[in-house]
Formats: sequence, structure tokens, C-alpha cells
Amino acid sequence: MTRDIRPWPALWALLIGFFMILVDSTIVNIANPAIMEHFDAGITEVIWVTSAYLLSYAVLLLLAGRLGDRFGPKTLFLTGLVVFTIASAWCGLADSITMLIVARVVQGIGGALLTPQSMAIITRIFPPQQRGAAMGIWGAAAGVALLVGPLAGGLLVDSLGWEWIFFVNLPVGVIGFILAWTYVPKLETHPHRFDWIGVALSAVGMFLLVFGIQEGETYDWGTITGPITVWGMIASGLVVMTLFIVWQARNRSEPLLPLGLFRDRNFAIANGAISMMGMVVSSMVIPLIFFTQIVLGYSPTNSALILLPMALLVMPLSPVFGKLIGRYNPKWFVLAGFVIFAISLYVYSLTFQPGQSWAILLIPSAIMGVGQAAIWGPLGTIATRNLPMHQAGAGSGIYNTTRQIGAVIGSAAISALITARLTANIPGYTEASAQHSTGALPDMVAQPFADAMAQALWLPIIAVSLAAVLSLFLEKPKPVAWGAPAEAAAAAH
Repeated sequence: MTRDIRPWPALWALLIGFFMILVDSTIVNIANPAIMEHFDAGITEVIWVTSAYLLSYAVLLLLAGRLGDRFGPKTLFLTGLVVFTIASAWCGLADSITMLIVARVVQGIGGALLTPQSMAIITRIFPPQQRGAAMGIWGAAAGVALLVGPLAGGLLVDSLGWEWIFFVNLPVGVIGFILAWTYVPKLETHPHRFDWIGVALSAVGMFLLVFGIQEGETYDWGTITGPITVWGMIASGLVVMTLFIVWQARNRSEPLLPLGLFRDRNFAIANGAISMMGMVVSSMVIPLIFFTQIVLGYSPTNSALILLPMALLVMPLSPVFGKLIGRYNPKWFVLAGFVIFAISLYVYSLTFQPGQSWAILLIPSAIMGVGQAAIWGPLGTIATRNLPMHQAGAGSGIYNTTRQIGAVIGSAAISALITARLTANIPGYTEASAQHSTGALPDMVAQPFADAMAQALWLPIIAVSLAAVLSLFLEKPKPVAWGAPAEAAAAAH
């Protein structure tokens, strides 16, 4: 690390852009009912606004990590910030649900270029003894975003309209660009060949999987068109993803997914756990928002305030856990965090009743805050602690990709599950009947609708429980000397 690098100012500059990406992934959920009403769209269509973003984001993360290693993480970070900011303006100006979905795809591309660079830069500019604290702040940013996103979304939707959840990114993007240009250092680059076959296979496989899962209920899990069926599309996606893994194993040049990194036990397990975490975060908010706004008739702002205790606890606790993991095995913080998170979601499922008190809904939110604070920073530290410096971009790209793969599958799965439970619980329910279901529901429909949302919460409950089981197999990270050659770091594995 050169002497002119100032890691802490660089960290705060990075967090502006990273924070904007996180806010945007949560701010849209609070506006789903308003977007659905504005475009006269169904639940499946409006969830595609989120899924399209997550899909393009996930597909390009691995490539973006390698591009950062090749052209410099600062260059890719700034490029991603520009693309994301411009696409945000396009989202706000969209005049149809289709155009909004397309703009969200471009926004996802910008987010994919930006995200792995933030983690790679942190890994490369902070010495090991400070990296835990830095990762703790990185985790706290996620907690703040979980509050700011829904709350800002609620305020903007209530006062100015849903378009402003995207327009608000414009000044943030400009400020973030100036700060990153000023404080983020240019780091050494490494030559890479780009695995375009791997990019194509992963993109096609992910699209087939996500489209099949999310649209399955729309087509009654039958024929989409001609000989193409939902199950055929899902099976094809699995086959293509299998081909992607086989190609990565046989590619002797430079694969998109360096499978050798998975020889490290902690890296492999942390990636599995963070994929479950991505599934949980993307799927849990949607039933909560539909319940509070459609069953209870809350405004977007009041609906978002439900998450206030969670964010207020994540913010101060994340840096605390970040400092503690330098002295204690971070595995135990991660395990406790997942268990607490699972408990909070189960408690939420019990509270989904018409006429429920607003204060009661705050209790599981607070429990969730404690759990999340113990997960983000410690798990990120475990995953990246011993990565060779020349593969920092690839490693952070993989870690963020697995999180986003979990998120996009979670978003698609929760859409299918919500539609299936509504169809089962409400006789005569169709996507068309849901297009005008904003505001409090009639009593005869409110209870089955609330039950459907509570039942849908079992998806994130199961996912976070699986993450807890995975975390049992984590090992205490082995110390690696700062500045050691890549070969020495790899040997520590």
C-alpha cells in the first residue's frame, strides 16, 4: 500500500455510491403499489421492476470484478456511477411499465459495474487490523439503506410521486462521483483475458431460471408458447448453468469464475450463506409492504416507518461487531445473527392480522436489526480475509454475485409464491383483480390476503435458517500478513 493512500476518506467516498445502490434496491419496494396503480399493472409485472434490475445486476457482477482488476477499480466504480445515475433519470421519465423495466435493466448494469469495486478497494487499501472496522462500517451502510430506502421512498411517493424515487439519485450520483474522483486512489491493475463464453452462458441460464420461476404462476406452470413450457424453461436454465460451471472448470485460460478460490472453506461457505441472505432481503420486504399498504391501508411513509427500529439498531451495532471480530471468531456473530433474523421473520408472520397495531409491528423490526448487524460485516470479513491481492476484484465479484443471484431468485420466487397463495386463499383471485387493490381491503378479503402474505414469509424464513446451518461450518479466519505476495496468501489456504 503506497503512503499517499488515505483509506478512511476513500471509504466514505465509496460508501456514497454503494449506499445509493443499496437504497435503490429497497426504495422501489415501498413504491410497488403506487407503480402498480399508475401503470394499471399486476403484481407479477410490478415485481419485474425489481427482478429486471437484480437480474442484469447479478449477470454482470463477475465480469465487472474482472474489469476492475484489468482497468482499475476506480475507473469501473466511476463508470458504473455514471451509468446508474443516467439510468435513474430514464426510470423516472418512463411512460410505461415496459419502459420502466428496460430502464431498470440499464440501472442494474451500472450497479454491477460499481458494486464489486467498493469491496475490492476496501480489501486492498486497508491493512488486516483495520479491515474488520471498515467492513463493519460497510455493513452499517446496508443497515442505513434499509431505513433510508423505504422511508425516503414513502415520503417521496406521498408528496411528489413514485418517479422521484429515481430522480433523487441524480444529485447523489453527482456528489458521489466528485468525492470518488477526489479521494479514491488509483490502484495497480492486473492483465486479464475475458471469458465471454462464460458471460453468455451465465446470462442465458440466469434469465431462463428467473423468468420461469417468476412467470410460472402466470402461465399456471404450463405452456408459455408453442412447445415452450414453464418447467422446460426452468430445466433449460439449470442445464445452461451446469454447462457454465463445467466450462469454468475446463477453461485453462482465465475463467470468469475462478473455482480455485472455493478451495478456501470459509470463502465457499460464506458465498453460500450470503446467497441465502440475498434471497431473504429481496423477498421479505414485499409481503410486508403489501400487507401494511393493502391490508392495513397505511400510506407509503407509515409503511416504511415499520422498518425504523431495524435500521436504528443496525447503524450503531454494525461497527461494534466489526471491531469485535478482530478479537473473537466472527463465525459466532454470523451464526447468532442468522438465528435472530429467522426469529424476527417468524414473529412477523404471526403479526400479519387485519387491524394489527402499528406498535406491535415494530417489535420484530427491532429484533431483525440486531440480527442483521451481526451478519453483514463479519460475513464479508470471513469471505475476503485471505484472498490473494491480485484476485481481490474477482473474489469480491463472486461474493456480490452470489448475493445477487440469491436476491434475483428470491424476488422471482416471492412473486410466484404470493400469487399462488392469493389464488389459493381468495376465490376468484386473478392478476387483473389485483391491479386496483391499493388502499385498505374489505373485511371479507383482508384476512385471506393477510394470510397469504404471512405464508409467503416462509420463503425468507427457510432461506435464513439454511444460512444459519451453513455458518456452523465456518472456521476462524487464518491471519495473513499485509503486503505478503499473492503466492504466500494463497499458501495460507
